Amino acid sequence: MNTVEIEKIHAEISKLIAESGMLNAEISKINAESRWYPFVVIGGIIATTATVLADLTVLIKAFL
Repeated sequence: MNTVEIEKIHAEISKLIAESGMLNAEISKINAESRWYPFVVIGGIIATTATVLADLTVLIKAFL
């Protein structure tokens, strides 16, 4: 192997290391977002339930 080939291999290795770091950062971001997802869904269910119950209360009072 000559110096040019070694430099090409070194450049390719450096490129792969950089890409690996970018992928790890993206995975960390996705994992952080997915931790909050169940809380958002539960909050939406609670808000929907509260709205339905409030509407039912208004309807019941209107007819009584």
